[in-house]
Amino acid sequence: MRKSMMTAATLAVAILGGGVAQAADLTFWSWRQEDKAAYEEIIADFEATHPGTTVTFEAFEAQNYATVLSTALAAGSGPDIIHVRAYGNLETVAAPGYLRPIAAGEIPALEAFPAAAIEAETMRSDDNLYAVPFASQTLVIYYNTDIFEENGLAPPEDWTGFLATLGALKDAGVIPMANGTATAWQNEILVGTVVPSFYGAQFEADIVAGTATFEDPRFVGALEKLLEIRDYLPSGYTGIDYGSAQQLFLTGRAAMFAGGSWEIANFRRQNPDLNFDIMPSPAPTAGAPRLVSTFFDGGYAINANTANEEEALEFLRYAASKPFGDKLVSLLGNVSPVPGVAFDDPLLSKVAALNQSAASYLMLVHFRYDEPSGSTLLQAGVQKMMAGQATPQEIAAEVTEGIAIYHAPFRN
Repeated sequence: MRKSMMTAATLAVAILGGGVAQAADLTFWSWRQEDKAAYEEIIADFEATHPGTTVTFEAFEAQNYATVLSTALAAGSGPDIIHVRAYGNLETVAAPGYLRPIAAGEIPALEAFPAAAIEAETMRSDDNLYAVPFASQTLVIYYNTDIFEENGLAPPEDWTGFLATLGALKDAGVIPMANGTATAWQNEILVGTVVPSFYGAQFEADIVAGTATFEDPRFVGALEKLLEIRDYLPSGYTGIDYGSAQQLFLTGRAAMFAGGSWEIANFRRQNPDLNFDIMPSPAPTAGAPRLVSTFFDGGYAINANTANEEEALEFLRYAASKPFGDKLVSLLGNVSPVPGVAFDDPLLSKVAALNQSAASYLMLVHFRYDEPSGSTLLQAGVQKMMAGQATPQEIAAEVTEGIAIYHAPFRN
């Protein structure tokens, strides 16, 4: 349970659906520069129902955002409303006291949010919620429907069919998969996209509890499957970075791309004429479960030093509402955690359906809080493995040994 910091009177006001916010000029920082126009439209809706309150949205380069934000917060300044990350990256700004906790009942709509979304924005040490969850992301395999149709191919369902499809595409002179391994985080994406059906949903619970480590045959066997697709990656794949892989898929030179659901809007924006669809990871055998990896991609928080606390809280109440969720889905092409949102886009509707058979994106959700992070270990390990410089067993041992430094169950 999250700690309550409310008076009875404040709780009563919140439950009745209104805050005590007055007019104010709010600032809102984010790393999502590509979403500026959409957020300005969303903000206009908020301002229309909150006369006298204005919200100014400012976005920074994603790679510089954490530094810009932490520098401002450490100086006692920064925006009123902060677009924060989730999990370990949330804790880097919550632990120093830079964020205002959200008390139980202050935003009643959050009671209906998925538990996993709330956990993503809750700090482990004090069990306080610090942000309204923003969106979920799902790892899927994209495929070019025109290329598949031209070659008489249907999306494969199991691993044997997947390998056969890759082979048929290569024989036809098409690059089967666009992904390379030069960008470190893309190697973790490959694991979470292509092989989660091999290690299975129970594996997540087992490693968290410590009844298994990453040397478990389920995980080692999943890594071994990645070696089977090396011949179907682009020539020189060890030097292919994220941007280059995107372009191979966007230009139709590659038939498939392993990536996140955030790419749906991105691909449409970059090439409106590209016809594509998505599928989950292949099942190990025909009829076996097919899993996708999911995670929550940040939230909306309040600066602990804001001079406009109630007005900022009113904006967060709006961010947890169905009108906000519907607008986020329609304008940004992301899956909102707000219950009851509409998915008119068939691909987003498919993503939401795939989420019903999902496992967490393992390292981000569970092992990106301490050093060395599970993500750093896995990304570097897969990079070596795909280059033929290490075996799956060696990588699994290195990951387990690194995480054991702070994950006590691995030491038992």
